[in-house]
Amino acid sequence: MPFDQLCQLLSSLGFVERIRGSHHIFSKTGIEEILNLQPQQGKAKAYQVKQVRTMILKYQMGENNDNSGVA
Repeated sequence: MPFDQLCQLLSSLGFVERIRGSHHIFSKTGIEEILNLQPQQGKAKAYQVKQVRTMILKYQMGENNDNSGVA
């Protein structure tokens, strides 16, 4: 998955991004965990995509849920 696309997805779900070196750190109010992502040749690492998916499912974020902050 393209790294930029994963970052856009997280931003659309209401996550705030901060960048420290190559680390893109995403956090969101009401979510205890943070996501620490690093690109690898322009793509997201497979295990990090799985972490994002797990968090989306755990907190029931997405277009059919009220928790997403997406209109």
